[in-house]
Amino acid sequence: MNAPLRIAWLGHTSPALGGGMATYSREVVARLRQRGHRVTFFQHDLPPREEAPRAEADEAVLLESLPVGHRLVLSSLGARRKLRERLERGDFDVVHASFWFSSLDFDLPDACRRAGVPLVVTFHVAFDNRPSVWSSLTSATYRLYAPTLAASDRVIVFGASQRDVLVELGVPAETLRILPNGVDVEVYSPGPSDWKERLGASLLFVYMGRVDSEKNVDVLLRAFLDSEPDSGVSLVVMGGGGERKRLQRQYRDPRVVFTGHVPDPASRIALLRGADAFFLPSSVEGLSLSMLEAMACGAATVATDVGVDGDALRGAGIVLDPRGLDDQLRLALRELMEMPWLAAPLGRLARERVVERYSLERNVDALVDIYRELTA
Repeated sequence: MNAPLRIAWLGHTSPALGGGMATYSREVVARLRQRGHRVTFFQHDLPPREEAPRAEADEAVLLESLPVGHRLVLSSLGARRKLRERLERGDFDVVHASFWFSSLDFDLPDACRRAGVPLVVTFHVAFDNRPSVWSSLTSATYRLYAPTLAASDRVIVFGASQRDVLVELGVPAETLRILPNGVDVEVYSPGPSDWKERLGASLLFVYMGRVDSEKNVDVLLRAFLDSEPDSGVSLVVMGGGGERKRLQRQYRDPRVVFTGHVPDPASRIALLRGADAFFLPSSVEGLSLSMLEAMACGAATVATDVGVDGDALRGAGIVLDPRGLDDQLRLALRELMEMPWLAAPLGRLARERVVERYSLERNVDALVDIYRELTA
């Protein structure tokens, strides 16, 4: 029987900073602990206004950090010193970091090499191969990170297209491992929900995630209202972000409901269970956890073909080309409004896809195999 592993995990707990990365860290760490592995969670010690829940791990280590702007985090010299000292004590078999984490990212390969501890990185940064403003920005981020990723022992990516981008930038193919995100298909599953009753809705559409520019929530809202839904059709936007307040002021319509960020997982699951369809019209993505969660709950899913989302959804939902997003969103909305019976079979296909390919159990099995490969 293999001995339990001692894992140093660098990840987010703040939804404002981490988004899906915070969910990834929370759920994977919890599952690793359930299997008997000892996980020390290194997380940001944020100012009070940004305070986030403490991670449930065997030990939590707070690193002095300062959020700057949207999602950039600067770590102090004291944080760098604290991390290096802990690594050099010989407490860990492997280090796993979710990138981006902070300005510490670029120090990690050297720090781990000095401590003699292998480094595994999950590279969450969104991307799209089509020319656009957002793809140009994310392409620059990929070029910035490529040398650091090349110096890591293993780099986890979500699909072949993301792997190919990094190989072109000089990250060795033998370093890269394709390991898609996973969701707990027992927790995220179809079930009863009172959301339609609460809203008085006969048809419920949902967006859930960060409400930021690259997510194109404004395009979704405009397309929804341009489709002239009747009073029994509701669109719920669940999530916080830089665009939420502006959009909430702009779209004052009884058919549109903004909830803001909802920290309670049970409330989010109830919304997804009540949804006839889930929409994710992003310009760039990695592999969206919120999309996989909606699929697992049996919601018909509509998403753009960016990052690895299109690969995950194709054949089990409606995949949109981001270059004609306005028109394609209107068409998808009208189809689901005029033929609401389509939602149920699409939801079943979505659920089957996640159970088959994207379960959390499958993800953690493969992750532990990577750890064992490096520590053998």
